[in-house]
Amino acid sequence: MATKTIEVKQEAPLAEEKTERIRDRRVYVPRADIYETKDDLVVVMDVPGADEKSMDIVLEKSVLTIRAFPKYERPEKLSLAYAEYGEGDFERSFALSEEIDREHIEATVKNGVLHLRLPKAGAAKPQKIAIKAG
Repeated sequence: MATKTIEVKQEAPLAEEKTERIRDRRVYVPRADIYETKDDLVVVMDVPGADEKSMDIVLEKSVLTIRAFPKYERPEKLSLAYAEYGEGDFERSFALSEEIDREHIEATVKNGVLHLRLPKAGAAKPQKIAIKAG
């Protein structure tokens, strides 16, 4: 007997409301992957519809906050018959440790994917210890 695989679709979670919103739109917590290299932490985050003009990244104290306000355009002269995609803004915050070099954080966005490069501070980078004969 053949088994049937069912794909479960999950909607991105809504951000918790911590402050009053001025815009009357949903706020989603974008999904992210975090990779570690020898010299950096790399955050890759989906922000569909956003570009460099519609994003705001702020580092305040030790909290890095990413906000995106994409503009959604609907085709003219067409009426929406069915929608699965929820329109809204994106917001996500990360607490940074002292191991991150805050002066050299870089961000790029292309095709709705944000890449953040968080370089490690000198003390956080792995170091090889020389062994002396003794």
